Amino acid sequence: MAISAWWRSFVRLSEARWALASLAFFVVAALTQLLDAPVGVWAPLWAACYLSGGWEPALAGLRALRERTLDVDLLMVVAAVGAAAIGQVLDGGLLIVIFATSGALEAWATERTESSVCGLLELAPERARRVGAAGEEEVDVADLRVGDEVLVRPGETISADGTVVDGAGEVDQASITGEPLPAAKTVGDEVFAGTVNGTGALRVRVAREAGASVMARIAVLVEQASATKARTQRFVETIEQRYSVGVVVATVAIFLIPLWFGEDLRGALLRAMTFMIVASPCAVVLATMPPLLAAIATAGRRGVLVKSAQVMEDLATMDAVALDKTGTLTEGRPELASVHGLGLDGDTLLALAAAAEHPSEHPLARAVVAAARARGLALADAVDFAAEPGRGVRAVVEGRSVRVGSPAPVTDPRVRRLVADAEDAGHTAVVVHVDDRPQGVLALTDALRPGARATVAALAARTVDPPLLLTGDNSRTAARVAAAVGIDDRRAELLPADKVAAIEDRRAAGRRVMVVGDGINDAPALATAHVGVAMGHAGADLTLQAADVVVVRDELATLPALVDLARRARRVVVANLVIAGSIITGLVVWDLVGTLPLPLGVAGHEGSTVLVGLNGLRLLRSGAWSPRPADTAEEPEPVGVR
Repeated sequence: MAISAWWRSFVRLSEARWALASLAFFVVAALTQLLDAPVGVWAPLWAACYLSGGWEPALAGLRALRERTLDVDLLMVVAAVGAAAIGQVLDGGLLIVIFATSGALEAWATERTESSVCGLLELAPERARRVGAAGEEEVDVADLRVGDEVLVRPGETISADGTVVDGAGEVDQASITGEPLPAAKTVGDEVFAGTVNGTGALRVRVAREAGASVMARIAVLVEQASATKARTQRFVETIEQRYSVGVVVATVAIFLIPLWFGEDLRGALLRAMTFMIVASPCAVVLATMPPLLAAIATAGRRGVLVKSAQVMEDLATMDAVALDKTGTLTEGRPELASVHGLGLDGDTLLALAAAAEHPSEHPLARAVVAAARARGLALADAVDFAAEPGRGVRAVVEGRSVRVGSPAPVTDPRVRRLVADAEDAGHTAVVVHVDDRPQGVLALTDALRPGARATVAALAARTVDPPLLLTGDNSRTAARVAAAVGIDDRRAELLPADKVAAIEDRRAAGRRVMVVGDGINDAPALATAHVGVAMGHAGADLTLQAADVVVVRDELATLPALVDLARRARRVVVANLVIAGSIITGLVVWDLVGTLPLPLGVAGHEGSTVLVGLNGLRLLRSGAWSPRPADTAEEPEPVGVR
């Protein structure tokens, strides 16, 4: 499903459709010519191949030429037409198809980045319910000013950053902090635009205008980081410019100098055209793209989407990795870790708590109910159910008053000791009261992903710096998770901008950083990193768009194998470049100092093209993907959620 969605987004681009049309004409033209069809049949097909794939780069090259810049677009088209002019239409057509495909991939990456930023800004609502002396009125969010007060009812999205001045509720702010549990909000607490109020009406005093909200600043961070990443391509463009100028100047010189010394026109033209053919970068282009595209295809078969060949190259040079916690190293959903009864046995306590929690939609309630069902406990019907935002739930179960909720108001020293033990272990403690007396504590956790520790160890073995943990969760839980997976360097209680700053520090130290995350709050860090990896279970559009890699099957253990694959692809690229460069250099020298027959020059050029292409396609074999790391020790205990 995910791959088909990416395909649809790709073929919507005009550049992609032209590239596919050129490829289709290329295949049909080559087959008809191979079958000895009349020239009147295959010649128009070759013309269609050249026109559909070459008109856009030719136009771009001419526009650059008008700006006194000679780029590789025009050179490629001229080389292709030159090949066709001396009868090598297959060589020219292949060059056109490769270059058109590369341009389509670049256009696709640019379009996805722009749409991701727009999608983020759409998370905040366009309208708000402003409250004043005249009562309630609906206004555009852009018209809100600092000091205005807005009303947010249960289930509504908060329209502006601000402070709660009246009411209480539980707000899902995963889009900002990345944490799975709603946060209790009462008078004096800060709330953010784009987060969702779950329970209880809130009256919020606006603290920032729409353009300055945390959500808007996340969008700006993504946009800025994407632009910075694009500038890293300037070195490649400079090389292409010099190469293009050099080939054109050399071709003209090879044509004119022999004429000056009396060589006949046909001989000089034939030498110059031979030079343009053997010096054309077709083999160099194939040296790079087939291995990288083959590696992308191999990763795709394993449930990992790598968005471009440039990303696959960047993966091979990673020497530092930073990982989010919730939903990345952990499952991102609470589970019951233990039950500690005081006056009741564990099963009875859990059955009463689950019965009271059953009508609630809170994630902790779902975890308690699921645990009771997993143990096969019968749940009685609850009556007089009431949810108290920030405190828990209350209900009557089999004639007994049951309250499940926060440990904050409890003073019983036995209960406080159980709560402290649970929280010190990084768990979330929930106290169960029966008939208004505390009867026990439930400890809930966010379990580690299978193979999380082995994956961290495997990544550590492939990088210079040890892995870094970045999380918006509290420091105790962060410490517990870090210890469980073998990470020494951890940063807790971070907002999105703080994560970006941590990545920029690593970049400033000369490291090439890979960031792995899953929430919208991770999007700026993913965009700032050299390579951003999104775990695909979250489905957050901005995260998937800001990321360079998407782990569709949500398997953390695929990351070390992906890095190994990228490094294999890089080695193949280097080998291909050596092969292509050596053959091109040899043919060029032969043409300059001797007499290189045109058929031999074309054969040598085509031979190098086929050789590097086949060498790159070796990465399509199943053996190119190394097995994922296996745990050599038992997984540590699950760790707590906030």
